[in-house]
Amino acid sequence: MGSGKLRDREQKVLLRRARRVLRTEARAIENLIGKLGPSFCQAVELLYRCRGKVVVTGLGKSGLICQKIAATLASTGTPAIFLHPVEGFHGDLGVLTRQDVVIAVSNSGETEEVNRLLPIIKRMNIPLVVFTGKPSSGLGQQGDAVIDTGVKEEACPMNLVPTASTTAALAAGDALAVALLEKRGFRQEDFALLHPGGALGRRLLLRVEDLMHTGEEIPLVTGDSLLQDALFEITAKRMGVTGVVDGKGDLVGVVTDGDLRRGLEKGGNLLACRSREIMSRNPKRIHRDELAAKALQIMEQYSITSLLVVQPPRDRKVLGILHIHDLLKAGIA
Repeated sequence: MGSGKLRDREQKVLLRRARRVLRTEARAIENLIGKLGPSFCQAVELLYRCRGKVVVTGLGKSGLICQKIAATLASTGTPAIFLHPVEGFHGDLGVLTRQDVVIAVSNSGETEEVNRLLPIIKRMNIPLVVFTGKPSSGLGQQGDAVIDTGVKEEACPMNLVPTASTTAALAAGDALAVALLEKRGFRQEDFALLHPGGALGRRLLLRVEDLMHTGEEIPLVTGDSLLQDALFEITAKRMGVTGVVDGKGDLVGVVTDGDLRRGLEKGGNLLACRSREIMSRNPKRIHRDELAAKALQIMEQYSITSLLVVQPPRDRKVLGILHIHDLLKAGIA
């Protein structure tokens, strides 16, 4: 019992400390909101006008934040890379061109390795955006746009470990990237092109023609076919449906599992019927160049599992068929 109470006390202490950290970092971001002004807008404008790439540089914990900023910019339509300031002085400065913009991150503004890059940046006349907690520092004074990411205190009890300050810099980088993507008119489709392997990429890039079954895989019968032939086509092609075409090969209807069940309920010699006698007319259909996500939307809306793919503008020639399992396998759902 005693050890259990001790664990409870330890948990309370740990949670109190963790909540204090989160409150400190939340205050750092809240304070940052009020400090944004014309210089932030100038930073957005410099990046928007950039005809090269954005080179983000910083050392230590700030360097890790720089990597995240560069990655966020690159994923939202702004070419960006991280440049380690030490490696820069050992050959990597070759990545810089006069068409670039540099973002330098240093809480103190006096990081020697970062400030050693300033003469080269200025000599090449490259615009410089600075994230710093000390706008009056050596780095801050050289910036064409300076974003004040200073914090009143770090989250660590010694007020030494970069915690709240790196959180503020990270949030400022996100704010810059999002403001920039909105200014560019960056769309979901653009994001998907840069993330083709993700769920959003699949939803916005995959077309019906990428997933549909064609040729001999399409279940089709004529309107004069006996219903037993339609049943065989449904079973053989495993789509739960068969299209019904007329003598010209134009789509006139579909026979589904549901149509067969309803026909059986009416009684009579169902297998002696013709497909046109039991088919559903005006079936739902889709064009091959539509997004696969739209096909899923139609299936869900009308509670169906297959869609025939037709040729516009008459929408009568059958080009393929798409089953909901195809969408599920592709990760569209």
